[in-house]
Amino acid sequence: MDETDASPPNEPSAASSDSRAGSVAAGILSSRVAGLLRESAFAYYFGVSAFTDVLQVAFKSPNLIQNLLGEGTISAAFIPVYTRLLEEESPEAAGRFAGAIFGLLLAIVGVLVIVGVVAARPLAIVLAPGYVGDAAQVAAGARAINRLDLLVDAVRIIFPMAGLATLAAWALGILNSHRQFFIPYVAPALWNVSIIAALAAGALYWTGTPWTPAALASDQLARLVLAACGGALVGGALQFGVQLPFVARHLTGFRLSLSTQVHGVRDALRAFGPVVAGRGVVQLSSYLDTFLATFLAVGALSALRFAQLFYLLPISLFGLAVAASELPELSRLTAAARQTFAERVRRSLRQIAFLTVPTVVGYLSFGYLLVAALLQRGQFGVASTWLVWLVLGAYALGILASTFARLLQNAFYAVEETKTPARVAAWRVGVSTAVALPAMFLLDRVALTAVVGHPLAGEPLFLGAVGLGLGASAGAWMELWWLRRALHARLPALVLPWRAIGRMGLLATIVGALCTGLWWMLPAWPPLVLAGLVGGSFAGCYLAGAAALGFPEGRAWTHQLRRRLPW
Repeated sequence: MDETDASPPNEPSAASSDSRAGSVAAGILSSRVAGLLRESAFAYYFGVSAFTDVLQVAFKSPNLIQNLLGEGTISAAFIPVYTRLLEEESPEAAGRFAGAIFGLLLAIVGVLVIVGVVAARPLAIVLAPGYVGDAAQVAAGARAINRLDLLVDAVRIIFPMAGLATLAAWALGILNSHRQFFIPYVAPALWNVSIIAALAAGALYWTGTPWTPAALASDQLARLVLAACGGALVGGALQFGVQLPFVARHLTGFRLSLSTQVHGVRDALRAFGPVVAGRGVVQLSSYLDTFLATFLAVGALSALRFAQLFYLLPISLFGLAVAASELPELSRLTAAARQTFAERVRRSLRQIAFLTVPTVVGYLSFGYLLVAALLQRGQFGVASTWLVWLVLGAYALGILASTFARLLQNAFYAVEETKTPARVAAWRVGVSTAVALPAMFLLDRVALTAVVGHPLAGEPLFLGAVGLGLGASAGAWMELWWLRRALHARLPALVLPWRAIGRMGLLATIVGALCTGLWWMLPAWPPLVLAGLVGGSFAGCYLAGAAALGFPEGRAWTHQLRRRLPW
């Protein structure tokens, strides 16, 4: 059984839904473009190296706070209750609830930040046990830097940033509930810009110019890592602060407190526990990937970081944009509106698939060009581009499942059911780990040059990180299957749009093959030029083909483009 193209007559305006998703996507796109520039700066100054490995672990270290108490948890536990208080009671009741939640978050985050700063060294050892022997290797002259000591200093600088990001997630929950999406999703761009500015300023200070990374000595590169962490801390403050004036407009009756007696707080806390458990399991998987990657060849963590940059882009732009805009609307639907609920979810899945499917095909077909265009400069060479593309290919296999799962999770959260996504998250981690463990150690024996077929300049690189990507993709598909099965038991009318996905996939594959052929026929122009020509041709032909074949999403996109183009 497949979905129909028509929306039910009682469904809320599709145009308004598209507008909300568009606002989220525009905000996320702005921050993601800034994120691409940030990662390009990391690649330029550090390449695939021990310094980037340290950055990867350092930025992951405070995720215990950010992921457990941040946007995903706030969305699941806070938005449904806050929205219900707005709709069924009064803005004053919602404001009192928001004040109590903010007070509790502030207290919890404050304690965790202090613990993280004080316990930076044991935390670094737990996250990166492969770095423990660096001191002896540095003393013996076998290694240029002590990664463990550098990581400890980085963690102490960056850990408070996650506390600020958690408070920014609270502000995002307020604004999303009031159907204001652009500001909270564009705010992270300030975080990225702050890091880029810190990198450029540090390089300028130590070398007299920000354009010569090869002139930086090892000790200067280590200090540049710490400068990037300092920029992240400043950026976290900017990300939270820029949202406050907009939040203040909506909060009536706000009063800071730590009371759990405020109406709605206990409902949120009941939802909060299972969500934190689910997020915690996923976070454990992320830490496990980092833990295992520290035992792989040098560059594995760097390759993971850069590949995840591309992997998370469609998940954020397409999956998160639709899921975030739909959560407040799904929360407003009554239990009796099951058919409307199912239709909204199904329509949103098609929106996600329409852009996610060609992204996967593009990554697999000419992702090498995209990686080279963005990252291949400075210390980031051809070998790094090959390795990151192969890791990205492994991750790309699970992109569609991850974007769909994000929306289905929010469907559960909208009906204030948080236990099922938590249980499914635990199984996802188990499947991911079971696949990743043998794959990563087996592939870490395979040199990159054996796959490429010719020698590559620089330190030898190996394919262990590809195994982690394969594990993540396997876990994503298991999660989607189980979430869909559990949600179908509640909403029998809900089916995934597989027929439409098949048509989208066939169209994208044909267009991708043609554009890959175009790439092979073009001269050896700079990667940025080739990526623009090939990627632009792919996007244009896919949209034109979708409109010609009668995809409603294709007609909508071409209509929007006609309205916006000056001719």
